[in-house]
Amino acid sequence: MTVKSHFPWPLKALFLIVVLGFGGAIAMWVYDMGRDFTGHSPAISKQQLVDLNDKVASLTAERDRFSTTVNAAESRLNIEKASQEQLGQQIKVLETENAKLKEDLAFFEGLLPNATGNQGITIQRLTAELQTPTQLRYRMLIMQGGKGPNFVGDVQILVNATMAGKSTVLTFPSAGATVADKAAYKLDFKYYQRVEAELTLPEGAVVKAIQAKVLEKGQVRAQQTSNL
Repeated sequence: MTVKSHFPWPLKALFLIVVLGFGGAIAMWVYDMGRDFTGHSPAISKQQLVDLNDKVASLTAERDRFSTTVNAAESRLNIEKASQEQLGQQIKVLETENAKLKEDLAFFEGLLPNATGNQGITIQRLTAELQTPTQLRYRMLIMQGGKGPNFVGDVQILVNATMAGKSTVLTFPSAGATVADKAAYKLDFKYYQRVEAELTLPEGAVVKAIQAKVLEKGQVRAQQTSNL
């Protein structure tokens, strides 16, 4: 004999809903536990994103700060380098001027007795050297002894050379020189005047000697010759 229990169908439906609800709750709990375990929880991902954004912002700010520091350092180095180059050029110029002043001083010391003695014009240490086959550079110091007025005159340069096997004398400034060219050979000084310049020679000229003359109103007041 079989005994069967009979439940009303509304009670069965309620029981089924409770079972399904409980099973769904368990499934959701297991799903959340699985996401927590694997690191895919929405709450954690959001927090990590916030942390990552903060880290990126911090690193970006630090990079910008370092970049600014590096750029400033490079600018300072460039300025210092430019200043050093400029100072180096100024030192070279000062050294050159100092050497010339020392040479002038040596000339004055050598001629000091004449400075208060006989009046006269002298040429000191005429030198010349070829810069190129057609460029001859000369230099000299022209001095006036005594206590006379300013000397006003001209310099004339004679270059003894050979061209095509024949001796010739090249005169500077030449007879056909312009007024501007002749101005470079003018003299006007109280005690001394340094004279130095480059002469352009004809192609094939072989220089043997150079002679400098100091002229006053066309009259020779002093002259000196230097052999090459």
